[in-house]
Amino acid sequence: MKTEPAYTRSRRIDTAFGTGRPIVSFEFFPPKTQESAAQLYETIGELHSLRPSYVSVTYGAGGSTRRHTIDVVQKIQSALDTRAMAHLTCVGHTRDELATILDELWAGGIRNILALRGDPPADPSLLPNGMGELATAAELVQFVSSRHEFCVAVAGYPEVHPKCPSFDQDLDNLKSKVDQGASFIITQLFFDNADFYRFRDAARRRGIKVPIIAGIMPILNVAQIKKFVSMCGAKIPAALLERIESLHSDPQSVLAIGVDHALTQCRELIKQTADGLHFYTLNRSKATMLICLELEDTFAALGE
Repeated sequence: MKTEPAYTRSRRIDTAFGTGRPIVSFEFFPPKTQESAAQLYETIGELHSLRPSYVSVTYGAGGSTRRHTIDVVQKIQSALDTRAMAHLTCVGHTRDELATILDELWAGGIRNILALRGDPPADPSLLPNGMGELATAAELVQFVSSRHEFCVAVAGYPEVHPKCPSFDQDLDNLKSKVDQGASFIITQLFFDNADFYRFRDAARRRGIKVPIIAGIMPILNVAQIKKFVSMCGAKIPAALLERIESLHSDPQSVLAIGVDHALTQCRELIKQTADGLHFYTLNRSKATMLICLELEDTFAALGE
């Protein structure tokens, strides 16, 4: 296999680790309308000023946003000269379909993939290939790695994947993904850092040595965050939930509490040598911008 030129290798996210400070990244989802597209690119432009280590673009259930994901991730990387990562799920896809997607991303200069099993869409008729030919994220990691020299990331669950029977089984699944070639781990969102530390320590004891990036979602809206945690199996600490529920009719106060809580999380994670912070932006910039600007002094204390 040919060796890639240095400028292409530098697009790999794994080249961003090892600087002595955590990397910072932002996650976006593909727009469904022209209005939401305008909002997305405005957000990307604003957050680009923070010089993230990379940005990622999600992939809809069953590949429902496949075309948009590819277009957005390529546009981000080419227009902003920023490392970009495409999410990819295997549910509902044949190997040939996955190969076509990977070849297109590779040809477009994308060198980073977040490999996920994925959830089927609400309407099973949207999956003409059934659940697909690959059954697990570990199989997808192996397939992606065999197709091209991608930097492959995988998901980790500090509070256990909602469909996994136990913490230990979840760690076994994570170890399998890493053993198949994953370069780093991004965690699901969490609101209690103790859950992250427990997960990270257990992963290290299990022999998982790759970087583990903490997933942070600033609370923007009470109903919205309740929906997210119900889907992903995370929990909101009782005291925090009580505070935001008492102010549900005051969105600015909820936002302020969400920013303050996330900022406190981030400062402690940095002090506890987290490998990175991955912000679930929900295609909005305000909360993430406020947090990252407040963290500048904390990062400065680590040195350039």
